[in-house]
Amino acid sequence: MSVVAIERCLQLIEVLAGEAEPVELSVLASRLRMPVSAVHRTLTTLVKSGWVVQAEAGQAYALSLRLSTLAFRNLDVRAVPDIVQEILDRLARRTHEYCRLAIVEHEDLVWVARAQGATTGLRYDPDMGQEIVLHATANGKAWLSTLPENEALRIVCARGFGARRALGPRVIGDVDDLRRHLGETRARGYAVAVDEAEPGTAAIAVPFHADTEAGSPVVGTISIAGPLMRITPDRYDDLSRELHATAAEVSAVWPTRIRQRGGARMNSPQGRRMVIA
Repeated sequence: MSVVAIERCLQLIEVLAGEAEPVELSVLASRLRMPVSAVHRTLTTLVKSGWVVQAEAGQAYALSLRLSTLAFRNLDVRAVPDIVQEILDRLARRTHEYCRLAIVEHEDLVWVARAQGATTGLRYDPDMGQEIVLHATANGKAWLSTLPENEALRIVCARGFGARRALGPRVIGDVDDLRRHLGETRARGYAVAVDEAEPGTAAIAVPFHADTEAGSPVVGTISIAGPLMRITPDRYDDLSRELHATAAEVSAVWPTRIRQRGGARMNSPQGRRMVIA
């Protein structure tokens, strides 16, 4: 299979991943800006290999459960151990907000754990499958702030300041704005994103390290997020103290995670949905 064919397969999988219902061939071709014939050939290959299923009537397609099965299998062997989840659960109970943990994977962050602390009122329940847009999220800015500035700017500029999903009205739009935000994050000791990743939401985040030794690599981030009416500036200092304490706890047990993975080392480069509960 050629590189172009592989890229088309991956693009189709990404487009179909967010769809609850089968998508018509013509719609897929329009979204991907590809000829209908090319999209049809690629879909035929994916159907034959079991990654995609075709609706009984018409030319509409959806992802099969094969990808989900592999994703759960991968998450099962890489997810955080119970002790880290317990630490995150305690943070959520103390703050009464939505807390998440992401790990560094190459030049990305990936969500691996969450805990919901809001039990009443307006609750923030984002999709864990959502990409972490580095320049638009508190988690992304927390991690980028730990890198040399040129490296952080390179990573973001290589992707551009857009995203495959809608972002908030105050999202960073250029290099100068990003440089300013990262400088503020370093000076403050935690990252903030207000109306950036998603409209109507705010989050703060800090990085955590592979262990408690000085100079150990950053391997992930921890965040607290919620609606703007609750994650307000007057709470930032208190929430950041909770985050730093939690980050220290996670760093202290992270070597246990490494041992549980057979000595493997982490590879580190040094729809919004709100419901009334």
